[in-house]
Amino acid sequence: MKRTAIFFLIGILCAGIGWAAYQVAAPPEQPLAKYVPPGALLYLEAKDFSSVVADWNASSQKQQWLKSADYEVFSRSRLFLRLKGASDEFATAAGLPPDMNFLSQVAGHQSALALFDIGNLQFLYITRLPSAQSLQTTLWQTRSKFEPRSAGAASFYVRRDPESKKEVAFAISGDYLLLATREDLLAGALLLMSGSNDRTLASEQWWSQSVASAGPAGDLRMVLNLEKVVPSPYFRTYWIQQNITDMKSYSAAVTDLFRSGKEYREERVLLKAAPKPDNASASTSRSAADLVRLVPDDAGFYEAQAAPSADSCLALLETKLLAPHLGPAPASQMAPLAQLTSGAAGGGSDLETRIDEAPVQRPATAQGGSSLNELLRGASILAALQVQSTQRDTSGVFVHMHSAIALAAASDWNDAAVRAALVDSVRPALTASQLGVGWRQKAGYQEFDGLFSLVAAVRGKYLIVSDDPALLEAMLARESRKPDLKPAVFVAGFSHKRERANFARFFGALDRPNMPPPEASNSQREPQFFSENLASLSATLAGVSAENVVVRDAGDKVLQTVTYEWAP
Repeated sequence: MKRTAIFFLIGILCAGIGWAAYQVAAPPEQPLAKYVPPGALLYLEAKDFSSVVADWNASSQKQQWLKSADYEVFSRSRLFLRLKGASDEFATAAGLPPDMNFLSQVAGHQSALALFDIGNLQFLYITRLPSAQSLQTTLWQTRSKFEPRSAGAASFYVRRDPESKKEVAFAISGDYLLLATREDLLAGALLLMSGSNDRTLASEQWWSQSVASAGPAGDLRMVLNLEKVVPSPYFRTYWIQQNITDMKSYSAAVTDLFRSGKEYREERVLLKAAPKPDNASASTSRSAADLVRLVPDDAGFYEAQAAPSADSCLALLETKLLAPHLGPAPASQMAPLAQLTSGAAGGGSDLETRIDEAPVQRPATAQGGSSLNELLRGASILAALQVQSTQRDTSGVFVHMHSAIALAAASDWNDAAVRAALVDSVRPALTASQLGVGWRQKAGYQEFDGLFSLVAAVRGKYLIVSDDPALLEAMLARESRKPDLKPAVFVAGFSHKRERANFARFFGALDRPNMPPPEASNSQREPQFFSENLASLSATLAGVSAENVVVRDAGDKVLQTVTYEWAP
């Protein structure tokens, strides 16, 4: 028995030595960017693309999303139709559809995709795939439909569609499979692989600066040349964030995604086009991180920002706590839709509509001379924190949203001035006298003595205002905790696990007036935006329990960390 154990240990030791020797002898994988010709706008590289594709195909999220109302709406969108048109053009030019079966065949280990033209979706794809496996792909099996070409000593194949003028080219070079939508891109990559000294994507200045500013590459890495991407009309049209002005302040970006069983983490680096110091100083960054310690463990959403303006703090207090109102409708950025009707001028339900009077305009809330506005402008506010949570009433029917705002100033707040300014802000909307807006003392804070729920607490340099005493008490209970977050200009978090059910119920209430009658439920209709579209997306991502965002300013670049926590 002892002899068997000794032999077993010797075997393990030999295997370990052999593996270590192999690790030393085996050359490290070369970055694929050195094989990509210059001029790419976007570069995406995966350490193991085949595992990413396999994980997506086997995931429950994929199956749920394809059946969801969110996917149904997306499948009708202009972006989806544009991508489908590009897919059809590729299928016509290549003679085979670029479906998931095709993608699984050409998905190798280390892989890279370089996009050169957004509008025409011109790309070069390189993947490390054993030659024996490449020879089994449908692409190689149909090479007789392609025209043979050569780049130096390397051979490749090209096929063109005379009607659309689109072309598809591919090649197998050792253990690499290459695919492109332009012949010159594929030929250039093959020449670089053969040892050509031509310029590459990796030799471009924007690329070298971006990669040098980032940390180690993640499971997926995306590098963007924002100076060329942002001006593109296609990017401006399809970029759903609609923050083009903000994007213009950056020249390039690198995003690395790290995947594990418990979380997905994005490390983003955005290089400033014109490096300049941020408005947030070191003290304001520390204050923003310090405020996060006040966030209760069961909070649904929180957001801390360094160096907020007095106007933004006033708007935050008014919209969340003091005077929530509809206000003027924001100017639409979309062209108006044509209303195609049957020609009817009106109906019986329009008899009460006045046509001899102009519609009532909702003026914006005056902010100029309010005492609260003057108080905030006089205070040197270092950071602001907003906390929100939803809660069902005792009957379980209605969903209430509770909010709290915390402001950190450079000096102590004047408690009496704060309470007087808050009364001055809400009194015109509530009463002509002091009824219901008097303050009464509670344990550690002040509370309105009327039906309007408002509580406030001053703790030296910290001011906390809320519409829910329980939320305020939970924040005050964490006052003695030490900050455990490094200085940051922006910190935010959302508990999807806690808020998902409440928001689904709330969304249902929002859309209920627009829901069609039961007899029309089987007819073709557009899914309701909140209760069906967004709710189905939330259900698809039910496995994501929380999301957290931390943003830090490093002078010439902005560092962002986005963490998605997966439910156990």
